Amino acid sequence: MKIALFQQNKIVETYSFSKEEVIAQIEQIVAKHQPDASIICKVSEVPQTFITYLRESTKMIMLDADTPLPIINAYNSIHTLGMDRVALSVGMQDLFPNKNNLVVCLGTAITYNFSQKNGIFRGGNIAPGMQMRFKALHEFTNQLPLIEEKGEILLLGYDTSTCIRSGVVLGIAAEIDGMLNNYRAQYPDFNAVLTGGDSPFFADKLKNKIFADAQLLLKGLNTILNHNAQ
Repeated sequence: MKIALFQQNKIVETYSFSKEEVIAQIEQIVAKHQPDASIICKVSEVPQTFITYLRESTKMIMLDADTPLPIINAYNSIHTLGMDRVALSVGMQDLFPNKNNLVVCLGTAITYNFSQKNGIFRGGNIAPGMQMRFKALHEFTNQLPLIEEKGEILLLGYDTSTCIRSGVVLGIAAEIDGMLNNYRAQYPDFNAVLTGGDSPFFADKLKNKIFADAQLLLKGLNTILNHNAQ
């Protein structure tokens, strides 16, 4: 679980805790900083005690499909939409207004999140993330080993490990470059940002040189929180 503390729209502290330790840690954070309000964005289950504590100690918002947003959500199935994708697009529009914006988030899955310059989130694309691809090659075949991303990454792999690593990593890089080119060709005034846990690993492997912001999701959540506070 990732936590950020904002003051006057600037991140002053960031934290990362397991679900088991987050209750004790959040009590210390709240006691020390006494935040006025909080927002939770979840794509998996969050301990109910954590939610209850924040609700009792702050003005808390649970980000969901009914939360008022500073952008328009035009996604057809909003109740199946991961709200982290919305928060990413809010953060992007806040940083780059009047642009057709694409956020490429490299996490468990790779999501492409597109919002138009008039502030409308349209959707995008979802693909398997890096670790998911490594695991799929191992689990859905009889002989391919499970390897990690660390090691040689060559266009021409010389053994099974380098072939898998190159196929996964260079394949993702080529996929992202292709997506960026396709969006850029269709939408003028196009802008893109790379984010997510695996973004540092891929930032220098793309032919398209795009800006990377590891804190974009947190910034988007803060914007949504301020929007509702006002």
